[in-house]
Amino acid sequence: MLDPLSFYKCLADETRLRCLMLIEQEGELCVCELMAALDEIQPKISRHLAQLRKCNLLQDRRQGQWVFYRINPSMPEWAQQVLAQTTQANTAFIKSNVRNLCSMGGRPERAQTCC
Repeated sequence: MLDPLSFYKCLADETRLRCLMLIEQEGELCVCELMAALDEIQPKISRHLAQLRKCNLLQDRRQGQWVFYRINPSMPEWAQQVLAQTTQANTAFIKSNVRNLCSMGGRPERAQTCC
């Protein structure tokens, strides 16, 4: 069961917050897409995604050798609303990350270049 303290502790890191907001906006992203969006190295992104999965904020899906992440649909409604409203009200916070992601092209083209 996700409690508010655990939820906000999981969000108390800029990389994790940006990952969650990008995944909330896009629906699903893989590690390489997040690496490009945040201009960070794979081990750092993977470490933060593992932490978010451990907090039950994300679910992963394997497709071949690639792992795609999405918001955990079983997350409590209050937490889903906080994340959705935070993302909608703060597009400027992830604007440069979205621009980096868009430079990869849209799916399925983007998936073919990185996944």
